[in-house]
Amino acid sequence: MAETENFYQDLVDHQQDFVVRFSPEGRLIFVNPAYCDSVGKSREDLIGSVFMPVTGERYSDVIATQMVKLFRPPFSCTVEQWIQTPKGLRCISWSAKSIIGDGNSVLSIVATGRDITQIRHELKAIKKKDEELMLVVESSERMYYSHSPDHVLTYVSPRIRSVLGSHPRSGKRAWTDFLTDNPMNAAGLERTIRAITSGRREPPYRLEMVKGNGDIIRVEVNEIPVVKNGKTIAIVGSMVDVTEKIQVEEGLAEAEFLIRDYKGGKKRTGTPAYRSPSHAKGPLGYFRAIFSRETREKEDE
Repeated sequence: MAETENFYQDLVDHQQDFVVRFSPEGRLIFVNPAYCDSVGKSREDLIGSVFMPVTGERYSDVIATQMVKLFRPPFSCTVEQWIQTPKGLRCISWSAKSIIGDGNSVLSIVATGRDITQIRHELKAIKKKDEELMLVVESSERMYYSHSPDHVLTYVSPRIRSVLGSHPRSGKRAWTDFLTDNPMNAAGLERTIRAITSGRREPPYRLEMVKGNGDIIRVEVNEIPVVKNGKTIAIVGSMVDVTEKIQVEEGLAEAEFLIRDYKGGKKRTGTPAYRSPSHAKGPLGYFRAIFSRETREKEDE
């Protein structure tokens, strides 16, 4: 029996992780050398002292809330504790389990702890880099999004929400909800479906979308299917506002058509008496209104 006890004593004493035992009132009953070294105190100084002294009120509230679980099923909890040590402020992750007596009474509590300060610092650094990267992404001309194979949006960048006037708490929506009935959208939807089916990237395409205030916006879209185990699990993409660019392209195309028509057809004199309707915005709408009027006049003749 003595040899067995000595074996387990050596096992605990040589642990790099911290091992402690404390009473239901929170007084330390046992501490291993690793814990003594970490806090810079002897075993005699620690025995009988209050376990888990905290460095601030916010930690006290969190720890107290978690440790209530030690006195009811499942009689265990995990907490993180920031403590001041000779090496500075350290973060200790504790896993605690109650020793239960008759009637589910808690006799004492055993906890093992590990210093995770370095891990916490690394996670904080990663989070900072992610925030910096997101700032760069959101400051660029392109706007980013992702959607599931059934077209439900899973991520929408703040810039897209701002442009489309979509509230972040409006719930998950299909990206097709923002499309107009412009025929170009059918071609874009077809490319997305092909990318989902084949798992291969499609060429960029353009869409016409309606904003929350009813205005129309045109965007150029680049998408990449995310494939796992031979199956497309998501579509990630970026889009850029090309509304003004398309208006210029259409205006130039119409102007070129008018110049060819002027050189090869009958001369047009004077200013057309016909006024374009209010919804005919831009050069394209204006010219279309003129041509549609002339077509009607020819049909009446």
